[in-house]
Amino acid sequence: MNRIEKKFAALKSQKRTGLVTFITAGDPDKNTSQEILNRLPESGADFIELGMPFSDPMADGPAIQMASNRALKNGACMKQTLEMVRAFRDQDTETPVILMGYFNPIYIYGTDRFISDCKESKVDGLIVVDLPPEEDSELNAAARNVDIAIIRLVTPTTTPERLETILEGASGFLYYVSITGVTGTASADTDQVAGHIEDIRKMTDLPIAIGFGIKTPDDAAQMSRIGDAVVVGSSIVSTIAQIQSGEKAVQDVDRQVKTLAAAL
Repeated sequence: MNRIEKKFAALKSQKRTGLVTFITAGDPDKNTSQEILNRLPESGADFIELGMPFSDPMADGPAIQMASNRALKNGACMKQTLEMVRAFRDQDTETPVILMGYFNPIYIYGTDRFISDCKESKVDGLIVVDLPPEEDSELNAAARNVDIAIIRLVTPTTTPERLETILEGASGFLYYVSITGVTGTASADTDQVAGHIEDIRKMTDLPIAIGFGIKTPDDAAQMSRIGDAVVVGSSIVSTIAQIQSGEKAVQDVDRQVKTLAAAL
């Protein structure tokens, strides 16, 4: 059983919903980002999504776009992202870490080298937003060989036929995108999301994490009644953006994540 499976099994036994926190690697700078990353589990994060900075995202709203820009401006790159995971593992061997981003940086880094370095850094899963199931066979096979999950997105417009394709080769959990739009730009309709999640559960036993429309503790509390985990990204990234670097940014994120965790 890998770290993602162990965490969902623990959450189920504790009868609670997991908190997935997203930050962008290297935002606003490597040292501050590393300190925030290292503190997330203690603050209440059950899973960590670590964004791979990219200059041309297609699913990220303004908050995460600006986070990538800050990180890239300060020298962030794939090698640094993996170094951050490696350093995190020196002090936490249990919290699942999922890298989230786009395929272009992986392609430039080299798929085989990327998977090998992910394994060495003890990455647990990958969400590659712009890589459809029909095109991910090379990455998927390499990841499965080293027990790294390929986590796929499902949206409100996903048809049952399309869902069947998405589920083939999906692992870890499903990421349900609760709004039709980019990250952090709208709030989800709880009733509509509940109906979609109910339909999806008829087709898979994979846990379902809900994200993209969850900003506040109240949002998280509402979605926690529907999903196995809730993902909060843009609002945490916005907190980091308020202060470019320094201890206060770390403390502010710590308080925010504790409040979100308490709401679940």
